[in-house]
Amino acid sequence: MAKSKQKTHKASKKVLTKKNGRITYKKSGGNHKTAKDSSKAIRQRRNKGVLESGQAKRLSNVI
Repeated sequence: MAKSKQKTHKASKKVLTKKNGRITYKKSGGNHKTAKDSSKAIRQRRNKGVLESGQAKRLSNVI
């Protein structure tokens, strides 16, 4: 019997982005209702989050 191929994890695929070998994601809490947050918090959410190398290795085969 042939070895089955690893399927894509659909939820992770929709959240995580692979570009230039790095896996990035959008930081949470920045879509609406940001009036209560400080300017610093809003600015920091604009930057993409980057997964650490250990997490990236684990998830790279799944997405």
